Amino acid sequence: MKKAFLLVIASLGFGITVIAQEVSENAIGLRIGDRDGFGTEISYQRALGGNNRLEADFGWRSGNNFDGFKLTGIYQWVWAFDGNFNWYTGVGGGVGFYSLKNNAVDNETFVFTSGNIGIEYNFDSPWLFCLDFRPELGLGDFRDGFDITVDFDIALGLRYQF
Repeated sequence: MKKAFLLVIASLGFGITVIAQEVSENAIGLRIGDRDGFGTEISYQRALGGNNRLEADFGWRSGNNFDGFKLTGIYQWVWAFDGNFNWYTGVGGGVGFYSLKNNAVDNETFVFTSGNIGIEYNFDSPWLFCLDFRPELGLGDFRDGFDITVDFDIALGLRYQF
């Protein structure tokens, strides 16, 4: 019984290794979504080996009443799904700052933790298209104690792989 169990575990491990997707060394592009006011992000992905990668996103926003930026780092695991489709999950966090233009008192720095889950399509060219969901738990407003926020960010991405 013990040998059969070990054989099943070894077979599953081999199967998962076989279907693991080799990720591109580098990819750069845009991640476009909007839930927390930072709609467009410049996105960079760097392979770390096998099916793991690091994603760094820099988002900014400037409007009539509001200026801000946000820097996010996510560690991701990528798996083959079907054909050129992959799915991925990840964890990470970041830091950001915003200010209201008409009120010098309302400036805030915040930090956050984040999860990530998504699906991507590798075209036969060097382009990659993705759709992902990123829940974020943030801490901010450090002057008067902590203000805890929860954001749910859904975005489309288009990246060039090299």
